[in-house]
Amino acid sequence: MVDIAGDHQIISPEQRETYERDGYLQLAGFVDSDTLDDLKKASIEFVELSRDLQTSGKVLDLEPGHTEQTPRIRRLNSPVDNHETFRNFSLEGMAGKLACALLGGPVRYHHSKLNFKWSDGGEEVQWHQDIQFWPHTDFSPLTIGVYLADVDQEMGPMGVLPGSHRGALFDQYRTDGAWNGAIGTQDLETLDLEAVAWLTGTAGSVTVHNCCMVHGSLPNNSSRPRPLLLQTYSRADSYPIAHIGANGSTGGLSGTVIGGDSHQRVVVQGREIPGAPDWSRRGAPTIFGSQQKDT
Repeated sequence: MVDIAGDHQIISPEQRETYERDGYLQLAGFVDSDTLDDLKKASIEFVELSRDLQTSGKVLDLEPGHTEQTPRIRRLNSPVDNHETFRNFSLEGMAGKLACALLGGPVRYHHSKLNFKWSDGGEEVQWHQDIQFWPHTDFSPLTIGVYLADVDQEMGPMGVLPGSHRGALFDQYRTDGAWNGAIGTQDLETLDLEAVAWLTGTAGSVTVHNCCMVHGSLPNNSSRPRPLLLQTYSRADSYPIAHIGANGSTGGLSGTVIGGDSHQRVVVQGREIPGAPDWSRRGAPTIFGSQQKDT
């Protein structure tokens, strides 16, 4: 548990209502310049590290055409687990505080990533919803994104379909049964993509989107990379469901509770379960030992 003050004044009641209604929020210049500089410096460290790599690994996912002279990074996986600056920002800093404010109390950190979307054709992200990648016991999970550089329309900003978080949850498998990670053509035809909001913004701006939001982005056709730092949180009483998607492979700090305590309660089909403590790291006691107060 990370004990930070969940400052509910970090956003206005109107902004929280906007998020709940539309499923997304955009906050211009939310991250202060010193913090932004620290995040940029940390990201550059991984760009330099990538120069010695020829293939993707556990930490860095490289685009085709990556070389020492012209690095092209798709993603830094789990920055929170791989650099103290990202850890502080996501677990103790403004990102965690914003999540607490939006979700109204303590939150559970799930995972982080830094999508670089490199210049001159950085790859598009097709229309999709997040919750199918890592289902939880409710639909509270949200993702907070931070632009580490100015993002204009040419750079392939994220697009969101307002209100789609309250709609259908789409099957993101291909017709042959293989996982696609994107909404199929027939389902896309049911959506009004003319209503998409494209979230451009200056460095330090923040985006928030709900886990059920239909969203995606176009290729980056500019001469500048578009680094977007992403971190996902849920309510503290929301739990990732094991053995589905990325749950279980989201980093050692996944599950950290921020801004309070987890009371180990979860609601399933309208019934609240007062659960046992989390024994995942130290091993579970026997029922005999618990009942005899051995632990």
